[in-house]
Amino acid sequence: MRQNVLWIVADQLRAQALSLNHDQNVVTPNIDRLARTGMSFSDAVSGYPVCCPFRGSMLTSIYPHKCVPAHEKQLDPRQPTIANVFNDNGYETFYLGKWHLDGYQERFGRAADHIIPPERRGGFQKWIAYENNNSQWDCYVHGEENGEPFHRRLDGYETDCLTDYMLDYLDEKQNDDTPFFAVLSVQPPHDPYLAPAEDMAHHHPCDVAFRPNVPPVERIQKQAADELAGYYAMIENLDRNIGRVLEKLMDTGLFYNTHVIFFSDHGDMHGSHGLFRKMVPYEESIRIPFVISGMSTMGYDGYFNGEQSGLLLNHVDIAPTTLGLCGIEKPDWMEGQDYSAYRYQKTENWPDMPESVFLQSITGHNDSVDLPWRGVLTRDGYKYVCFEKMPWLLFDLNDDPYEFVNLVHNDRFAKKRHELHQMLKEWLEKTGDPFALFEKE
Repeated sequence: MRQNVLWIVADQLRAQALSLNHDQNVVTPNIDRLARTGMSFSDAVSGYPVCCPFRGSMLTSIYPHKCVPAHEKQLDPRQPTIANVFNDNGYETFYLGKWHLDGYQERFGRAADHIIPPERRGGFQKWIAYENNNSQWDCYVHGEENGEPFHRRLDGYETDCLTDYMLDYLDEKQNDDTPFFAVLSVQPPHDPYLAPAEDMAHHHPCDVAFRPNVPPVERIQKQAADELAGYYAMIENLDRNIGRVLEKLMDTGLFYNTHVIFFSDHGDMHGSHGLFRKMVPYEESIRIPFVISGMSTMGYDGYFNGEQSGLLLNHVDIAPTTLGLCGIEKPDWMEGQDYSAYRYQKTENWPDMPESVFLQSITGHNDSVDLPWRGVLTRDGYKYVCFEKMPWLLFDLNDDPYEFVNLVHNDRFAKKRHELHQMLKEWLEKTGDPFALFEKE
């Protein structure tokens, strides 16, 4: 049986902001449905929590410092991607929505007006996309139709309109024997935090329940409440559109031979620890939803359904795992691991779980942290992060899931700090990252 793949990629959606994960501010029945008919990875992370580096790694399985090292840096057009591998295995490849890998800098003009030539589209055969947008009601896409280039404004809210394009594509594929790898990449719930009126009507700043680590500082809570009301409305709009995609897959019969993989590129602090946006190693910034579903209903017994995996999965693991679901071996240039076996009910084929994942930020970001850092997150629930030549953070997430207590300079935890420091040093050596660590550990 042929196996298709559909990635649904959100932007700036933290894992905590789903009803699946018990957020009382939001209702996401279709994302919850994906999890019930699939496997959710509760410990999936964005190893570099900002758009461009994550997206480079998700397509190439190469760590950002060797691929797309910072915001608004270009993916080398000579670098193969997962699309090239699928092309070589007889798949049709289609990219729809936000790209953000051509290195266009907003200071030179609006990125929505920037046209990405075919040779810099990551090997995808079909393309309806844009470099960057940040304006959900004024979104432009470009590509080719019938061999002719186009650049047009979407007639409505971005997520709704891009979903319309994907529904049309799935209709076309209904009676097509060529398997497909398709990507639906939407900018919401990225700021500005605006959604259609029907979604905004369900959320008001006065009703927002904060995470416990949002400090009781008036300016922090006011900004967080104002933004979270729109954020949750955008998430519910996204969820409704995911429901439209799932219904189309069911109606066309494609659901039973299509792996549906839903994830985000990074999270959003929304006032936790007094910070906003991303590019920090706190949980709200690095934890992302990651669900593998599809090909699993009507009694098909080849997969775990409704299971939650505690596997540490990083951005470099997405492409190899996706290929593995389709029985395609990852190429040698991919650095991540194939964890597709965790989806199947064949436990004897499971690879070893990683003891830790590598976290990076090579540049700073406005309104969060303005210095580069590196860190590790371990399977036993510890997080350790350093600035250059200086330890910064150490949390025991088992006892302190909201990261209130920084243990990094507490001598009671010196042994654990040394252990984690050595682990981070090994990651730097393994990946060829020249980051300078504090050497007295």
